Order: sequence, then C-alpha cells, then structure tokens
Amino acid sequence: MEDLIQRVENALNSVRPYLITDGGNVKVVEITDDFTVKLELLGACGTCPMSSMTFKAGLEEAILKSVPEIRKVEALNLVPAF
Repeated sequence: MEDLIQRVENALNSVRPYLITDGGNVKVVEITDDFTVKLELLGACGTCPMSSMTFKAGLEEAILKSVPEIRKVEALNLVPAF
C-alpha cells in the first residue's frame, strides 16, 4: 500500500505547482481497500468555485492515468459547481 500511496503522490505532484500558484494544495487522506483515493483540497482549493473542474480535469485524471489500480477518486470537501 505504501508504494501505491507514493505513486498517487507522484501523480499529484504533476498538478501541485498549479494549485500552489493559486494558493491551494491537495492532501491524500486515504486509499481504501477498494482502491478509492480520498483527497482533501487545501487552502484556496477548498473554497474555490472552480475546484470541481480542477478536481476532474486535473487531480482525478492525473491519478487515474498514472496509477491504473485506482478505481475511483473522491474529494471530501469539493465545492459544488454553480
């Protein structure tokens, strides 16, 4: 599981510079037994109305592409799109 977490972190590191530039970040909360990654959006990402787009097109896509074992990605504090 430790290897899986590191691979997810590496995938997120490809997106993190863009999040940090806008005052945000992301944290892996857990990877469940059914291979669901649970993320927490931090800083500005936690309240940004664009966070759902960032999540789908950035975070989720990066993880699913880089770590094929992962079946699902969830953000625990995603701001609903308007």
